[in-house]
Order: sequence, then structure tokens, then C-alpha cells
Amino acid sequence: MISTRFNRFFAIGVFGALFLIISALLIGTMPVRVRAQPSTVPSVTFAHDVAPILYANCASCHRAGEAGPFPLMSYDDAKKHADIIAAVVKTRQMPPWKAESGYGHFLNERHLTDDQIATLAAWNAAGAPEGDPSQTPPAPSFPEGGWQLGKPDLVVQMSESFTVPASGRDVFRCFVVPLNLETDEYVTAAEFRPSNRKVVHHSLLFLDSRGQARGVQAKWTADHPDDHQIGYDHFGGPGFTPSGGLGGWAPGAMPSFLPDGIARFLAAGSDLVIQTHFHPTGKTEVEQSSIGIYFAKKPPARVLSQLLLGNRHLDIPAGDKSYVATDALVLPCDVSVVGITPHAHLICKQMDVWATLPGTSSPTTQAATKPDESESAGVPLIRIGDWDFNWQGLYRYATPLRLPKGATLHMRYVYDNSADNERNPNSPPAEIRFGEQTINEMAFCFLEVVPERAMDQLALRRARIQHLLSLR
Repeated sequence: MISTRFNRFFAIGVFGALFLIISALLIGTMPVRVRAQPSTVPSVTFAHDVAPILYANCASCHRAGEAGPFPLMSYDDAKKHADIIAAVVKTRQMPPWKAESGYGHFLNERHLTDDQIATLAAWNAAGAPEGDPSQTPPAPSFPEGGWQLGKPDLVVQMSESFTVPASGRDVFRCFVVPLNLETDEYVTAAEFRPSNRKVVHHSLLFLDSRGQARGVQAKWTADHPDDHQIGYDHFGGPGFTPSGGLGGWAPGAMPSFLPDGIARFLAAGSDLVIQTHFHPTGKTEVEQSSIGIYFAKKPPARVLSQLLLGNRHLDIPAGDKSYVATDALVLPCDVSVVGITPHAHLICKQMDVWATLPGTSSPTTQAATKPDESESAGVPLIRIGDWDFNWQGLYRYATPLRLPKGATLHMRYVYDNSADNERNPNSPPAEIRFGEQTINEMAFCFLEVVPERAMDQLALRRARIQHLLSLR
């Protein structure tokens, strides 16, 4: 800080005034030494400091044709919105990455550090200076019009477009897409391509090997004769128990292949069910999504399985600010955890999922801690301290996490059913129970795992089925 002291009043006599005037005239012709001014070069600039942050964490959504409400691909773009940028990163509303740092390391993380947030705040406070344009890094480039993972082995599309109204509530719609596979396949990746990214908030891809979704669709059509659009409305899950999944998509999400030697099993005759969250944009929009599926060229060494932690016995009293739901599952064999997808509805506020190793204990009523805080903390899988249903999705680990036979997977979710929770669907708060609707709640966590030994696939499947039955 630079402080300046001012003398506001001078009391001088007439002779003193004359003396000062004469002195000024005498020294007016003398050389004057001027004090050097401090440098005006700003310490934080767009070119050197801000552009790298925005390009790495924001540009994938904030560019033409994407979900971001304005682009951030240039200095002029960023300067116009400097105030908003500083505000939303301070509260960590943006970028929309919910997994907390230190609880698992994931692919394509968009988590700003405290230093990066401080940099954006300082830049805004300084008037958003550009700095030396020659120091600005090149704006990122993105694939346009092509599949990011290359040409798929199978491309499927919604049979017709879905019209999203200009205004009103968000829409959660499920679409049944037949895959028409005559033989079993193994999938190494799936890439979702919305035709209108402005209106698609996120999509989840479920597999149905038993034709259940077609039954849900038929019932919806019969019960809603005035709804002539493709698909059926369903909040939360897809309205049936899926046989598997192919991941999902959200703005900024980058598709990726499973690790070498690992693939998902896809049964012949399966349907793909797309559940999409649409957000009205202020004008009528249409969407007709496509999905590219990539098959393994040879049978994989290991097949991806899905384990489910959950609690169906939710009965959350009105006004309860800290209702806790837990579950635990003991692994029947050595596994690698490849990905994780937590799921709840609107009033969940915190999620902890972790594993304890054989010979240690961790009560399911206690939150997971970082490994260096307790010897019994085990392995943290994910923590979300501010769950937001609008920003859910699959988190895939940068390196699969290996867990031994006998390790226990734990889940602990905390719900806030009070009037203080701005996401509470009821005003005043009302009792909330487990269910599929907006006014209901859920407590699930899907884990993508592979057995370390192929011979353990059957044991893993049995454990999965037994645990599913225990959740009823």
C-alpha cells in the first residue's frame, strides 16, 4: 500500500507569502530533478496469467455452439465478462467440477486452485488488462463435425428429433434407441454427439438387455395420449433397472477409451436408452442426438463390471438438515476401480465414497478422510461437498485404483431437507422418501470395476447380484 500525507492548511503572513513567490521565481530557471514514477505495467494480465486458465478450464464449453452462455476464446470475450468470471469462480460455481481435490485423481479435471481463483480476482480488480498480446497462448482448437475418437464401428441416432419448449421447467426425457445387434460385442468407448449443444444440459447412456424401456415407453404413450413426441419423461433414473451403461455426456466432457485390455460386455438384442436433461434457452429448440460406439477388435483380457452401492430406505423428515444414508459392500476378489458415478436428487448436499483395506475398520456413519489424516481412512474414491443434480456424471480415474479381496466399499450421503436448502423442491419442507420423481430422493453410487483375474468375473457378478437383492 502507498500512503500520501497532505498538509491541508498553511498559515503564513504577508512577508512569508512574498518570500515564497520571489523564491519560486528565482529557482524557476534552475534544473529540476524529477522523481521517477512507479511502473504502470500490471502484475496480472490476460496474456500472461488469465488466458492459460480460461483456455484450459473454460473454453471447452464457452465457445461458439456450446453450452456456455458466452465465449471465452479471446481477450475481448474475457474482458466483457471479467466481473462475472471473478464472482462465479470465487464461489466455485464454475467451472462445474464437483469432485473435491485430494479424493481421487480423474481424467479431464476442471478444478481451479486457490491461486488460480486469486489470479482471476486480481485481474478483474485491476481493470482486466490485456498485457503484451504476443504473450497470449494460442486459443485451443476443437474437432468440428467429426468424431473425436475416430470413425465409430456403429453409429445410432434418435429416430426423430425432440422439440424443447422455449420456456418453462427443465425437461428430463428418455429415448429408446434399438442397437439391432445380432451378436454379443465388447465396447471400448462410446461418444455422444448432441445436434444442438445449447439445449442439452447432460445425457446418460443406459443399456437394456430385457426390453424393459420399451414397456415404460408403451405405458407413457398410453397414459399421455396428447404427448406426440418421441420418448418419455422420467426424472432421476431411466424408469427401469438397467443391465449396464455406456457412460454419459456433459458440456466440456471429453470421450475416452477404456484402458487397454478392458471392455464392456454388450449383449445381442440390447437397446440403448438415452436420458437427457434439457434446459430451455428462451426459444424453441430441437435435438436429435447421435452415439458412436467402438468395439474391441479382439476379446478383452478383462470385462468391465458395475457394482452398486445404495440405500432405498430413505425417509427424510421435514426440517432435517443432516439426514445420513449409508451402504457398504465387501469385495469378493482383487479389482481395479476404473470409474465412479454418484447419484442423488435435489436435497443431497455431501457425498463420500471410500474403501477400507482388509484388517482395518471404518464405520459407515463417519465421513471418509484423507489418507494422511487417519491410518484407518483407507482409500478415498470421491468426495463431493456441494452436490448439484444439474452437474452429475461419470468420473473416470486417471489411473485405475487397485483394491484387494476383502476390502470394503463405503458410501455416506448427507441430505438437507430444511428451508435453508435453496434446492429443496418443497416449500415449506415436507417428508421425502425414496423414489423416481422430483419430489423423491435417491442414494446410489455406480462403480466401474474389473477383476484382476479373469477367472474372478463370476464371483464379482454373484457379489453384485447379492448386493442388489439386499438393497430391496
